[in-house]
Amino acid sequence: MLSDNVSRIVEARVHDPRAFAAAATRRVKATSPVGEHGKAVIIAADHSARGANAVGADPSAMADRFELLDRLCLALERPGVTGVLATADILEDLLLLGVLDGKSVYGSMNRAGLAGSTFEIDDRFTGYDAATLATMGFDGGKMLTRIALDDRDTPSVLENTARAVNELSGRGLIAMVEPFLSEWHEGRIRNDLSPEAVIKSITIASGLGRRSAYTWLKLPVVDDMERVLASSTLPTLLLGGEVKDPDTAFEAWGKALKLPTAQGLVVGRSLLYPSDGDVVGAVDRAVSLL
Repeated sequence: MLSDNVSRIVEARVHDPRAFAAAATRRVKATSPVGEHGKAVIIAADHSARGANAVGADPSAMADRFELLDRLCLALERPGVTGVLATADILEDLLLLGVLDGKSVYGSMNRAGLAGSTFEIDDRFTGYDAATLATMGFDGGKMLTRIALDDRDTPSVLENTARAVNELSGRGLIAMVEPFLSEWHEGRIRNDLSPEAVIKSITIASGLGRRSAYTWLKLPVVDDMERVLASSTLPTLLLGGEVKDPDTAFEAWGKALKLPTAQGLVVGRSLLYPSDGDVVGAVDRAVSLL
């Protein structure tokens, strides 16, 4: 990241904190949650706030904020990229850098379920709230909703997600719910990615809140996606996760995007930190799937 941009961000944080809100007010908003292809490509960068900084064999790849911002700026300037998902610290940096014009912006809401912790299921809302998302002129909020039938914190997770859905929908903002059926295994949380488990998570998540008109789902691409996505009429964004075999992943994304409820991709590490280091190439390839 260029030193003058870093200096500009730090200068604002020290001497003019109101500059971030002012930048939000000036931002040109997106006219639609999907792009000209009728699909969304959203770059996700909220992993670090949950302590998940690893990419591949590098346990701290995403911890270099200057490099992360560089990669985000590269990705966001590519044709066909429609939005970004991140926590307040990252979104405010991007606002000041002026790279969010015409993009859909989604704030990450619950980040307390730190990766690898004993309290990972107890994922409290420590990030954005609906009122702030509305004040900043953003398009919605995202909540990770892990459903562990063997963990007593799960009812609170569901209750908190439902409350966020209500507060977002009441302001006409998208509630992006990312559900998983999860379980404890040898002291760690594991997400069940079988089609049956993903279907169950969808049917549970779809019923949260007083209204569903503004609820979207963020779902993994698993086997038998035609049957999986037939379990709800809610608009669905396909998450990328950490990709080990890019060719296989892109092929699976392309097939799933043809299903009627699939509205696009939300991809983070696999586009920002591709194995060959070519951010532009990875992003353009993802956009080409549309």
